[in-house]
Formats: sequence, C-alpha cells, structure tokens
Amino acid sequence: MVLYRKYRPKSFSEVTGQEHIVETLKNAVAGNLLSHAYLFSGPRGSGKTTLARLLAKAANCESARGPTKGEPCNACSSCEEINRGRAIDLVEIDAASNRGIDEMRELRDSVAFVPAKLKYKVFVIDEAHQLTKEAANALLKTLEEPPAHVLFILATTEAHKMIPTIASRCQRFDFRKLTVPEISGKLAEVTKAEKASVNKEALQLIALNAGGSLRDALGLLDKVLTFYSILDTKEPIGAAVIKDLLGLVDINLVGEFVQLLADKKAGEAIDFLNKNLQAGMDPQEFSKNLVRYLRHTLVLSINPELSHIFESELTPEQLERMVQQASQFSKDLLPNIVENFMRAEQEMKYASIVQLPLELAIVESCAKGLPADKVGE
Repeated sequence: MVLYRKYRPKSFSEVTGQEHIVETLKNAVAGNLLSHAYLFSGPRGSGKTTLARLLAKAANCESARGPTKGEPCNACSSCEEINRGRAIDLVEIDAASNRGIDEMRELRDSVAFVPAKLKYKVFVIDEAHQLTKEAANALLKTLEEPPAHVLFILATTEAHKMIPTIASRCQRFDFRKLTVPEISGKLAEVTKAEKASVNKEALQLIALNAGGSLRDALGLLDKVLTFYSILDTKEPIGAAVIKDLLGLVDINLVGEFVQLLADKKAGEAIDFLNKNLQAGMDPQEFSKNLVRYLRHTLVLSINPELSHIFESELTPEQLERMVQQASQFSKDLLPNIVENFMRAEQEMKYASIVQLPLELAIVESCAKGLPADKVGE
C-alpha cells in the first residue's frame, strides 16, 4: 500500500496541521453541533478528504460524544466499518467524473432513504466546483434542507468556481498549505515507522519540493524508500541521493547561481548551469525553483522585515543569505531579472536546446548596468 494511504490519519489527533479546523470539528461532534453541510476548500494534499472521512467517522462513532470528546474511538462497529472501507452509508463522489444532472438526481433520490446501519448517511463530494450548473441546481434544494440523517461534505481546490448559492448553504473551512517543518516532521515519523534511515537534510529537501502538499511529499518518500530497499548499505540516505534519485534541486544550489547573477558573472553562471545539467539536474525543476527563489529575493529587497513570510519554507541560514543577496541587487533591476527567468521558464517548453532560454536570461540579467566590454566576465 502506498504511504499516503497506509499512514492516513485514523483520528483527529493524527492530522498534520489545520489545527483550527480540527479543533472546531471536534467541538462540533462533542457538542452535537454538526452542520448539515460543510465546504472544505484548499490546495491539494492539505487534508480535505482525510478530514471529511474523519468527520464522517466521528459523527457516526458511538463514543465520540462521550469520553473521547469528539475523537472517533476506532473500536466501535461504525468506526471499524469506515476504517475498512465497507460503510455503505459513507458515499464518496468524484464530481470530476460524475458532474451531470442525472448523477445529482440519483444522489437526491438516495438522500430520502434512511442509513442502512450508521446514524448519518454522509455524502463526500470531491472537486465539487466541477459540478455543472444544472447538476448544482438539482442538488441545491436538498443541500439547503436535507433530512436529519444526512450530512454533506463538499471538497474543492477552487472555491471561487463554486456556485454562490451552493457555497452559501455550507459551513466553510479554508485549508492552508502545510509548512516545511510540519511536512518534514511527518516524514520523520513515517521513516521511523518504516524502519528506514533518511537524514534530516534529505527529509527537508523532500518537504521543500512538495509544494505544501503532504500527499506529494509522501509520494516522493515512497520512491526513496523503494530505492532504499534495494540498497545494501547501513548509511542513512542523504540529500545527495535524494537529488539524484528524484531529480530535485537543492535550494543551496539555486542560491549559488543567484550569487553569480548578483556578481554579474554571466560566463561563470552559464558554466555553472551547464555543468549541473550535465550532472543530471532537471532544467525544468531548476527553472521552477529559481523563479521561486528570485521571487523571495524580490520581496526581501522591498523590505527585509518580510522574511517572516518565508520562515515556514526556509532555514534561518537560507533566509539570511537571501536577505544579503537581495541587498546586492538594485530595486530597479531585480524585477526585470525575475521577468527574464519567468519568460525563460515558459520558453524552455518549446526550445530545441532546452537551456538556451536560461542562458539568454543570464546574459540579459547580467548585462544591465555593465559596460559592453565587461559583459560575460
């Protein structure tokens, strides 16, 4: 079983991040204050579907309103059925592939039937923003005044696309991206449970490249542990192995490249780029991380006090270096450099020589403010 399914939380206390949402849902269950419909909105891998299943389990748990204070007990028959995926009263619908009016009419008709075994019949509608207007209208009246035995949980990555009449009838919770410390902490727990040895720097590298998604991070770790299982070594897996295996780009490598841009050393920057590409670095991954790094640098050049924005993504040492580099660029030049590499990132998709747009961006970024005979030194 893949890691993100194997280590999916079975209780609210096991959920990584989203503390404000977890606490509110636990109190709602414990105090018998459940709403008839919820809207979970947020980026992928932030825990929307996981919390939807946990809420369904806690709402039907025989002990959640007693000694467990909102937590599912994972011991009663209702909890066991949901844990094993056998609960016919928990209905999960993918709106991306069941988005038409006929599917919503069928759902509306099934709402009238009482649960077969559980207290609540729970409908979890994933990617709810993909419902057609006609399908949403078919669901609307049921969503507004459902029977007492029905609970709706809608999950979406694009809440702004939701039909307002649907969204207004739900209790909304906005999920945030997980921070690097939260993700790396969870990865450390998983590697310990799997009896694998991966050092802290390697886990941080995976977390940095997961984009705030725990599911993506566990997917990357899955690849690493698969590779680890065939290694005949007792040494912990380090960041270098992770970079080679997954094609990830270390932020420190990006920092070295940006320093060459700050020093206006176009020739050395091009040489640095090509040497690392020959060593197996993914040019698209490098470009993506470079644009993100330059964006951080641009923000810090405007006001170094804004470094707190990136504390969840970077180590204190990396932040300190970024602030120092930001001071080396002129405030007029840095936005142009960001634009150069954003354009290069797009042009790389169609270039016959994949690194050529990056090389042109290097020359253009280093040329400004230098005499013509100094460009490329």
